[in-house]
Amino acid sequence: MDNTTKLNVIFGDVTLGVSGPGFHYIFAYDRGGLESLVQDGKEWLYRTPMPALWRATTDNDRGNGFSTKSAQWLGADLFSSCDHISVAIDGQSIPLPIAPENNRYSDHETATTVAVTFTYTTPTTPATTIAVTYTVAASGAMTVAVHYAGKADLPELPALGLRLVMPTPALGFAYQGLSGETYPDRKAGGRKGIHQVAGLPVTPYLVPQECGMHVDNQWVTVTRGTTQNNADADHDAFSLKVRQTQHHFAFSCLPYTPTELENATHQEELPVPRRTVLTIYGAVRGVGGIDSWGSDAEAPYHIAGDSDHDFSFEIAGPTPV
Repeated sequence: MDNTTKLNVIFGDVTLGVSGPGFHYIFAYDRGGLESLVQDGKEWLYRTPMPALWRATTDNDRGNGFSTKSAQWLGADLFSSCDHISVAIDGQSIPLPIAPENNRYSDHETATTVAVTFTYTTPTTPATTIAVTYTVAASGAMTVAVHYAGKADLPELPALGLRLVMPTPALGFAYQGLSGETYPDRKAGGRKGIHQVAGLPVTPYLVPQECGMHVDNQWVTVTRGTTQNNADADHDAFSLKVRQTQHHFAFSCLPYTPTELENATHQEELPVPRRTVLTIYGAVRGVGGIDSWGSDAEAPYHIAGDSDHDFSFEIAGPTPV
């Protein structure tokens, strides 16, 4: 892409639009997040991405009581609220451009970078904050940085990530990392390489629970074949790629949220797959598995609730034509 190319910035009453060749992103102040992520005419978001603070309970979690001790994080995963938003254009903070402040801008504004930060407050005791910053470059690549503020007396976290729910089920995904299902304390058997997974497999445990995790990844590409746009005549498969920034990341790509897995007591109670739930994790608690009747995961594989945590990743821009 030409280095002189700039982003088009649209200052709406309650939204901020950012666009360029092959992409259009919308940040919604009233919804507290990235509302739309369109690349090459395909929408990738069904809902605004939210902090992921829960992974579905495992048999071993139940055995050692972890899910009971950390139950606050299930409520925070579902009900954290966006309480503060900030915008920076080309590295300079500006007053939040909602009406009538946005009237000072024209309909042909441009920028080299646009950064929007959404800060969420958790309904925990005590409460804490999680800041998610999206920084869009002129190429359409978007760096996502997540900061969790540790707070004394908060319980250990099951996970810390960002959940992106996509409108339709994926055909499958490819990734560069370790083969198979892996966790921080269960990865010695994984083989490094590029791996292809067809569909959105869910491990068929008798009782649905946490599954599908992949740790230590450089990138993951999700491929879909359908949209919710009845006017879309293009039925070719299309993909979205997420890649590491400074450090490897973990991810799961499933047809269900953790809550949907929690709600089912048997496999047949799971709903018909309708979405793709891609969660990018900066930290995941170990699963233990020494036994399922009381042994906790080893200490190095815990996530402290009273310590700060940071991670980032990049959503790649559209493929240049």
